[in-house]
Amino acid sequence: PQQSSTAGIPLAFGGYPITPTPFQPLPTQTSTSTSTPTSTPQPVVFPSPLPTIEIPPSAKIETIRGYPQTLNLSCESRSAVDWAGYFGVSISELDFLSQLPQSDDPNKGFVGNPNGPGGLVPPYPYGVHAAPVAALLRAYGLPAEDVVGLSVERIKKEIAAARPVIVWIIFGTAPGYALQYTTQAGEVVNVAPNEHTAILIGYDPEGVTLLDGAAVYWRSWDVFLRSFQVLGNMAVIYQPR
Repeated sequence: PQQSSTAGIPLAFGGYPITPTPFQPLPTQTSTSTSTPTSTPQPVVFPSPLPTIEIPPSAKIETIRGYPQTLNLSCESRSAVDWAGYFGVSISELDFLSQLPQSDDPNKGFVGNPNGPGGLVPPYPYGVHAAPVAALLRAYGLPAEDVVGLSVERIKKEIAAARPVIVWIIFGTAPGYALQYTTQAGEVVNVAPNEHTAILIGYDPEGVTLLDGAAVYWRSWDVFLRSFQVLGNMAVIYQPR
């Protein structure tokens, strides 16, 4: 998560100085009788399958709003609170950021100074992956689920159902590449230079529409998927139980 410039007011996050940046079956009945039944057997009737939801060729969520991210590496928090706001839960970006756990493992917490330089990988300033973000959104009462391997078909189903999707991409939807990082606990995780998040809010036969902070832009499926695949099609979806 990153943006272009810094300036501003001091805040605190894990001991780091922070400078805000202007950017953004039916029950069976057991018979006790041993007599031979005399009635004619009836055919078994199976329940009809649930109707298949037809995915429209295009869909777009028009009522979601985004705002510029405050800090250089706070894109995940900005995406999370804009996503939450769409579902009726108001959260401050910096409040959300301050409640994320800190770790050198982005699958467990935020890595590094959220106002550090972009383009680095752990243990240097980096950001956070989907699992901690989804967990914190659930703490706010939202049925958020972190997923990997999110398919194009599922993306379309989510958007067609008016549920925006937070996606982990490379900054600028560049193709990018993944690296393996060994955490202090000895776990090997995939990370990517210039990791970034945006909210997927639309699709059509040729591409997708993304809300990235306050910016809305379109990318072809090919460009989007090459960027999305770097971290394994990682996302947060709205998953009502």
